[in-house]
Amino acid sequence: MGSTFGHLFRITTFGESHGGGVGVVIDGCPPRVEISEADIQTELDRRRPGQSHIVTPRKEEDRCEILSGVMDGKTLGTPIALLVRNKDARSQDYDEMAVKYRPSHADATYDAKYGIRNWRGGGRSSARETIGRVAAGAIAKKILHQVAGVEIIGYVKRIKDLEGAVDPNTVTMEQVESNIVRCPDHECAERMIELIEQTGRSGDSIGGVVECVARAVPKGLGEPVFDKLEADLAKAVMSLPASKGFEIGSGFAGTLLTGLQHNDEFYIDDQGEIRTVTNRSGGIQGGISNGENIILRVAFKPTATIRKEQRTVTTDGEETVLAAKGRHDPCVLPRAVPMVEAMVALVLCDHLLRHHGQCELL
Repeated sequence: MGSTFGHLFRITTFGESHGGGVGVVIDGCPPRVEISEADIQTELDRRRPGQSHIVTPRKEEDRCEILSGVMDGKTLGTPIALLVRNKDARSQDYDEMAVKYRPSHADATYDAKYGIRNWRGGGRSSARETIGRVAAGAIAKKILHQVAGVEIIGYVKRIKDLEGAVDPNTVTMEQVESNIVRCPDHECAERMIELIEQTGRSGDSIGGVVECVARAVPKGLGEPVFDKLEADLAKAVMSLPASKGFEIGSGFAGTLLTGLQHNDEFYIDDQGEIRTVTNRSGGIQGGISNGENIILRVAFKPTATIRKEQRTVTTDGEETVLAAKGRHDPCVLPRAVPMVEAMVALVLCDHLLRHHGQCELL
């Protein structure tokens, strides 16, 4: 089903939204990495439902259990299994959606592909699947920071037409986590929160953009030609639920410039390192990291499941209407931030191991 991601640092997520639990198996993690349930829990707490009044009110603690691969606080080099049990599922909220397809959701396409689907909470198509990604991403972050000092920070850049002014080169995690919408521009964050509140009360939803920066990424990561670093980053974040667009560096705005305007000229810094004057490449050139900050953006659509009445069809092919019940985010952006960070960390960690395996042998 395509539930496995990565090459050397490889993860497989499992579980359904309203099943016994969800989790991940991580294979290829180096041994002797210091990791604890608390390290993973910090990231899961940023992703979990019910953390504020602008996200889904589903009450899940999302407590992480390490089942294998760790002893005395250190990884063993063997497969790591992580589990989070579901405790607050309300499957009865989905009774109507068992026979009525939600517009723009995965209901109809899952039926078209498999001929069967888990309609309770959306099954594997639920964003609850991302628990495994975020848990694995916490370990990937630890490896990246321990080996190379890499720092990965995501934040809400835009919600609908409200865009915050954020410098990706200086933004801090403390600034991101200082408000419930995770936008470091506090004035804009207040307006974002108000807009989400209004939208939620009306039974509708809105989307936006998460920006993410990875700092201190070593030069040389990326495997041309088909596994270019930005290509793998694009696949990673575009596999997230509700993602609809990807940009890196100048992105689509770069198409408005000439080559002379867009090129990042080189210079030698005080340490004798090759650097670029600008960073329109977003830290990657020719599919390989160049040592500058990697800056990318991910567009997320409005949540598909809304309480407003919409036209749809039944599983029997009859036209009808649906006003969905249940507990859903009026805006996925605040909880999507740690998901984007996790996918970026998984890609960078995998490519770090691949680079050392190929290029650091001799």
